[in-house]
Amino acid sequence: MHVIVATDGSQASLVGARQFKWIADSREITDVTIVAVVSPYAAVPFANELGPQRNPGITELNFRQEANAAVEIVAAEFDGWGAEIHRQVRSGSPAQEIIRAAEDLDADLISMASGSRGLSRTILLGSTASRVQHSAPCPVLVCRPTPHSQRALG
Repeated sequence: MHVIVATDGSQASLVGARQFKWIADSREITDVTIVAVVSPYAAVPFANELGPQRNPGITELNFRQEANAAVEIVAAEFDGWGAEIHRQVRSGSPAQEIIRAAEDLDADLISMASGSRGLSRTILLGSTASRVQHSAPCPVLVCRPTPHSQRALG
């Protein structure tokens, strides 16, 4: 089974990856691809909350570096888990690129957090998660981290 784990560099996406790992049967999962998407048209294309805080000049290259750093942190969560870990940083619309990754890789499942970059943490389903859920070629596991889950999995 090939699973895509999406990250947007937020703490919620890291907790969502941990929730997936806690729920999933590692014996059934052969490949995990960690995907981050740099959106070239957004005001803040990629904000990495997972690694050390840096203050470089704002360029597309720096956003790609931040996305790569976030992918590496999430990938480290799966070290020794058993599945082969792959890493991808894509450019474009986050929802479209996550869906394309699932199509390109013939993924069996997409796992992602919801509401991590929205206007409010009380939103039930983030817009990217909602778009992916409605258009993905495979099932989508949407993890909604709560204060309780962050303490339990942290």
